Amino acid sequence: MKKRISVLILMVLSLQLTAQKTKPNILWIMTDDQRMDSNAYFNEIKTGTKESPLGYVESPNLDALAKEGVVFPNMHCQSPGCAPSRAGLIMGKYSFRSGVYGFEYFHNNPDFFNQLLPSAMEDQGYQTALFGKTGVRLKGYKSKTPKEKMGYYQQYVDYGQDLRRTGNTDWDNTSVWGKVDGKGQKIDDRVNFYYPDGTHKSFSRKETISDAEKKIKAEVEKELDILYAYTRSTSDMIIGGVNSMPAGKTLDGNILTEFLSYLKNENKSYKILSGRKFKGADSSKPIFANLSFHFPHTPVMPPKEFRDRFKDKVYEIPEFDKKELKKLPKQLQDYYKKTKIDGLKYEEKQQAIRDYYAFCAYGDDLIGKAIQEFKAYSKKHKQEYVIVYVCGDHGWQLGEQGVEGKFSPWDLSTHTTAIVVSSDKKTYPAGKVYDGFTEYVDVMPTLLAAGGADLSEPKFNFLDGYDMGTILKDKKLKRDYIIGEINHVVGPRAYIKTKDFSFSMQTRAHRGKASKKYPPNVDVKWGLEAPREEVQMALYDLRVDTKERNNVANDKEYIALADWFRNKLGSIVLGDGRVECDWGQANTYNISNFAKGSDDKKADIPKKIIPSIKK
Repeated sequence: MKKRISVLILMVLSLQLTAQKTKPNILWIMTDDQRMDSNAYFNEIKTGTKESPLGYVESPNLDALAKEGVVFPNMHCQSPGCAPSRAGLIMGKYSFRSGVYGFEYFHNNPDFFNQLLPSAMEDQGYQTALFGKTGVRLKGYKSKTPKEKMGYYQQYVDYGQDLRRTGNTDWDNTSVWGKVDGKGQKIDDRVNFYYPDGTHKSFSRKETISDAEKKIKAEVEKELDILYAYTRSTSDMIIGGVNSMPAGKTLDGNILTEFLSYLKNENKSYKILSGRKFKGADSSKPIFANLSFHFPHTPVMPPKEFRDRFKDKVYEIPEFDKKELKKLPKQLQDYYKKTKIDGLKYEEKQQAIRDYYAFCAYGDDLIGKAIQEFKAYSKKHKQEYVIVYVCGDHGWQLGEQGVEGKFSPWDLSTHTTAIVVSSDKKTYPAGKVYDGFTEYVDVMPTLLAAGGADLSEPKFNFLDGYDMGTILKDKKLKRDYIIGEINHVVGPRAYIKTKDFSFSMQTRAHRGKASKKYPPNVDVKWGLEAPREEVQMALYDLRVDTKERNNVANDKEYIALADWFRNKLGSIVLGDGRVECDWGQANTYNISNFAKGSDDKKADIPKKIIPSIKK
């Protein structure tokens, strides 16, 4: 009897190992602050030319990847900020259902908290690892519980802790890691630039510095051709320059190195660049890896060999007229004041655009190398593979609306693109384009489905998105709109976009996050009931204003349409499962469901309130 049981156990284990072997290796590539038109494949799909509306771009590796699978050119983020966007990606939820609206730290204590993506992939038999920017402010409630114990990746090489803080980088701002005094001022507020010979140059970011540091600062700025966004409130944000390190040795180059080391050191322990021990890939299990690059996030400083390829390129400067500001609500006027770059000189604007696209071209080169080695590893082990590329945790503006940055509801901050490629072409055939709306909430179900998860199981009912492989086949999953929300820089604002219109509004009467001062979901209907002018609406008619330059929310012929969007968007984000959580407490939150079911994916706008287009 015991022998039979032992044989049965061995058979079950053998079947489990076989099942794991047949699962594809999955590589999820994501970048940071990358706008969709930095990729030639996107431009070619949208306009028939590889150039962006501003000019030359270069992305041969992603162009090649696009031909191998399915391109989703109408992808949209759920929050145009790094932390809330990344939180939503691994939670599979819209911001208004995750309770993460900005850069607040969150934890896994509240009852509404569901399983995170890495943990769910682990349940599917995957080994999970991340290389690069974590960007997720997951932190144990009043404890030092590590992220991996809360459902995060089993292993990760963090771009901050493991690379920047240990000098394995090109640039670092030590104020991120420095302590503050009793007045909240940074004690160690410095910028460091690292060089190939192991040295680094450093100077203080404070307004008053010594003559010796002024000299070092001037030398570095000249040597690296540094361009600051000096007209913004964060006036020392670097938006142009040449990297102090050669290609391959930058922060992003080291992120790639760490990923390749993981593949090369299979079945054994090794040391990452910081000297910390790490486990190489386990060849008995399928891989789920997130390769999370930092480019083209500021400081925008491409390596010289890539920058040189762009030095003679001349770009179209985005059109902007300050008259546009008069029709903007105060919230968006305030955003302009904080992020404006229209005051830069012509050549400075050219440099900002050139260096941004050159940085993206460098990133494309790194992505190409990562894909090559990932495919080689899969081929070596006779495993299928799936590659999911997501263009940025959100988009970026290079002068459109007069600003450089993110955090806005405008298209260039929220609209991105994605590619899904599989060695098995049944689900994701080569050369296909899906032109309907997709959203970042689709990423988690897509990765889970690729790993063999049955999304119909009740435990996955919390997911807000769809498997993109299923979207390709099921027309019932077509969306009429995308939605998102953020509470950062100028306060809470939600947005919705249809084929013909884009709309945004202030959602809460205050800027504060849920807390004892602002109890969760108190006065949650404010966005629907407050006087019209207080909600600060912005509406753009994309049929005639694709660049979103003329806010018509208060124009007589558009008022009824703007009010319709206010009710539609407000009902969804405020009353269809809205979560507001006091993350400073263990389990203090409220869920608002006064308009449950409002997110029906349909934009049935009454025809009588849609203004006719003047020809």
